Parts: sequence; C-alpha cells; structure tokens
Amino acid sequence: MTTQDVIGKFRAYLLTERCVSPNTYASYSGDLEQFSQFLTTHSIELSSITAVHLKKFLQHLHALNISARSVARKVSALKALFAYMVSRCGMPDMSKELHAPKLSRALPRYLSVEEIEQLFAAAAENDEMHAQRNKILLLLLYVSGMRVTELITLTINDLDPHMHAVSVDGKGGKQRMIPLPHDIFSLVTAYAHGARKQFLADHEVATDYLFPVIYGKKVGHLSRQTCWTIVNRLWRKTGSDKAISPHQLRHSLATHMLARGVDLRSLQLLLGHEQVTTVQIYTHLDVSHLRAVYDKKHPRS
Repeated sequence: MTTQDVIGKFRAYLLTERCVSPNTYASYSGDLEQFSQFLTTHSIELSSITAVHLKKFLQHLHALNISARSVARKVSALKALFAYMVSRCGMPDMSKELHAPKLSRALPRYLSVEEIEQLFAAAAENDEMHAQRNKILLLLLYVSGMRVTELITLTINDLDPHMHAVSVDGKGGKQRMIPLPHDIFSLVTAYAHGARKQFLADHEVATDYLFPVIYGKKVGHLSRQTCWTIVNRLWRKTGSDKAISPHQLRHSLATHMLARGVDLRSLQLLLGHEQVTTVQIYTHLDVSHLRAVYDKKHPRS
C-alpha cells in the first residue's frame, strides 16, 4: 500500500470513526500532506520509514521557522497516523521517540463586563433583519460560551423550549445541553420564527440552520469568517481599537463566571472540555473576589 493510500484511509477514519471536528480534519490533512511531500522529496515510503526519518522531518519543520504550536500539532497528527497504522496495518510505532516542543500557555484574552455591555449596545442600535441576526449571534456566543463552529452549525431543532436550553454538537461528536437565561431563550426563538423565517421566505429557500446564508443559489450556514467579520464590525462601533475575536467571548464568559464563584467542574461541562484541567487556565483571574466568597462561606469567618 502506497503512502497516499494509507493517508487516504486514515483521513477517512478520522471522519467516520474518530468523528473529529472539521477544523481538526482540515489541520491534520494539511499536516499529513506536508509530511507526504517530504517523504516523496526524499524517496521514502511510509512502509519503510524509521525514527531517523521522522526526526529529519522535524528538523525540516524547524528550518522552515514554523511555530512551536504548529509543530506540536503536526507531531500530534503523525502520532495519530502511526497509532492507526499499528492497529490496522500491523506496523511498528515509529513515532514513540517523536516529542512535541513544550508550549507556554498564553493567558486567554477576554473582555470586561463593561466591554461586553458596550458590544451588546452596539448590536442593539439597528433593528434591520441582518442586525437582528447579528444581535442573536453575539448574545449566544457570550451567554452560551459556545465555540464558533458549534454556534454557526446550530439548527432550530437544537432549541429545547421545555428546558430553555440549546443542544450542541461539540468536539468529537460529543453532545451537551447548554441552559440559557429565559429572556435570552425568548429572544432566540423570536428571531428563529421572525427575522430568520422572513429571510428564508424572501429567498424562497428552506433550511433548519439557525443562521442561514445564501451562497450563489444554495442555502447554507454562516461561515466562521463571516462570524469573525460580524463581531469585529460591531466591536468597532464601540470606538475601541483593540483587536478581538469571536472566541474571546467564550473566554470572557468563563472568566466572568469564575469571578462570580462557579466551580471548575461546572465550567468544564458548560464549555464542553474533556478534562477539568483544560479550564484551569482561567484561574488567571484577579482573586480579589475570593475574599468575599471566603468571608461569606467559611464556617469560621
């Protein structure tokens, strides 16, 4: 079996059995294509690869001045590929001696409560159809703490009127329910059956997507790039020149909830992280609020 055959089967495995996210699939595919080109250039077949070849590939990446974070992801892709070949092709795992560079975890950038209020105020200034969509998009990004991909792929069937919650398909196909404040849920459903429904009627199309767009003559969901553009356009209306991203609203929610005393386990479930250690990065918070919690809750205070 050729290198391309193995990588092709592995990519299919990522989609069908591992159920990785579209972003992970695209990243791994690009990483493995680069690896495949390296092997071709050096006339190396995947079936005869050695640990020395893998180390030379890493040296090749370093020579290209690729960031440590990107190298770490490529190492992860290679380890996943070799784990697949061990289980499916009976090959020895040559990636055991492959080590990713250590990464310093940057503190998440977030907006203050006041900045969030300014952003919401900017979104409420216009009441046209697209403006209504953008306001709901912004509210859900912050209030639910969803990832951008989770948000843009939502459908109206994901709204649970009995629980006042939204069902989210997270990373690895793992589903979770996110409760919403009643007033926010009411705004979302009003948009779904109001401005959204009118948009579809005007274009004579049908879809279940909560945030539909028309591409040519086809209807689909909002793209990540469009979501980024919407958030930044609204942010500029606040008068700030600070750069932000949609993902910062997720960081902002986590930061604000911790400041209000939520526990890490609850935050983990809300954000859809596999391990509680992932949310420990949010303990960068100003701990002055802990004084009030301590004085209120401690049995000897």
